[in-house]
Amino acid sequence: QVQLVESGGGLVQAGGSLRLSCAGSGRTFSTNGMGWFRQAPGKEREFVAGISWRGGITYYGDSVKGRFAISRDNAKNTVYLQMNTLKPEDTAVYYCAARRDTLPSTNQNAYDTWGQGTQVTVSS
Repeated sequence: QVQLVESGGGLVQAGGSLRLSCAGSGRTFSTNGMGWFRQAPGKEREFVAGISWRGGITYYGDSVKGRFAISRDNAKNTVYLQMNTLKPEDTAVYYCAARRDTLPSTNQNAYDTWGQGTQVTVSS
């Protein structure tokens, strides 16, 4: 079964840090562009970060630039999202996704494999 599984979410105070992981199984994702998205209650899903298959190209949403960093370890079939200086407005369910292209995309419709999500809650 091909799947992506996110982990690392939780409750953190404003200004704190978390690192999310997205582990792939069932096949290798080493040649796929990967992305992180998030969805807060009552809001649409938004792009957070994306990374190319070798990690040389990264994209970030405007609201997380300078605070979040995406990376990947293809040997572990895993993508990470390091989140620093967290704010209450970062509270959301975070999803990772893979697309059948070596480059990432900011468009969620470009991705065809999604994880179940992990909750991140930032308290003020």
